[in-house]
Amino acid sequence: MDRFDAMQAFARVVEAGSFTKAAETLHMSRTTVTQLIQQLEARLRVRLLNRTTRQVNVTADGAAYYERVVRLLADMDDAETSLSNASAAPRGRLRVDVPSPFARMILAPALPDFHRRYPDIQLDLGVSDRRVDLIGEHVDCVVRGGTITDQSLVARHVGDLQLGVHAAPAYLQRMGAPAHPRELEDSQHRIVGFLWARTGKPLPYAMRRGEERVQAQGRYVVALDDGNAYLAAGLAGMGVLWLPTYMAKAHVASGELVTLFEEWTLDPMPMHVAFPPNRHVSAKLRVFIDWIVELMDTHAPVIRPPPGQ
Repeated sequence: MDRFDAMQAFARVVEAGSFTKAAETLHMSRTTVTQLIQQLEARLRVRLLNRTTRQVNVTADGAAYYERVVRLLADMDDAETSLSNASAAPRGRLRVDVPSPFARMILAPALPDFHRRYPDIQLDLGVSDRRVDLIGEHVDCVVRGGTITDQSLVARHVGDLQLGVHAAPAYLQRMGAPAHPRELEDSQHRIVGFLWARTGKPLPYAMRRGEERVQAQGRYVVALDDGNAYLAAGLAGMGVLWLPTYMAKAHVASGELVTLFEEWTLDPMPMHVAFPPNRHVSAKLRVFIDWIVELMDTHAPVIRPPPGQ
């Protein structure tokens, strides 16, 4: 039995929940995968998987073993990529989770460039605005907007999103255009709520005009936890939106959205790449983070304070 092949087969079965699917991704026969798992269990003298006709479930011993196997396989892959010529061509599987609008409008269109540079990296891209358990879900890194509050993660500030306030013409025809941000709090106006993953509720936005500062939150009839759905609700006239410039620009140009409070400024939203504090950053993760920094430099670079501040 090749122990590396057996551990790789075991990890893939756990992740796929199926011997057949694992065999397909490993380019092995189902029989070979089954035999490798059986030999591994015989060597360890424990049952790693419970098999039924319909599904495969990992046992308690198997779950504990899986955690170690994943780290070991990652270390082995990283050790190989750190060697002379391999370091110039990182390879392996990289699991990343990014916000849905960022994926659709910025990341996905740029992926051909990433693949051209690093053709041996297999990118598993989760697209969501939810809170991700990087350790439990074996995710290498996440890209997120806002402040990273999880002190167990390493966060790198990679960009700053300029924000604006917008509404659809249909909403403004129905409700009128608010003249001051406070009108969103104490009148008939409504916002579209965005449910932030770390709090599960909408957050107020700080707005400034000269010495005047307002924290506008407003009331909503619908709140969503996905950026694309949030934008769609605003385009449908469900309320006022706070949007990054990259999400709003095309819709403002087409007349689908109208910019409000143009004399007011909003604090930019910082973008971070966050990852677990391992002993070292793998080559494939390092080049991905550096590529994200390049991407954000084009679309929303970090706003640096003037010298002396």
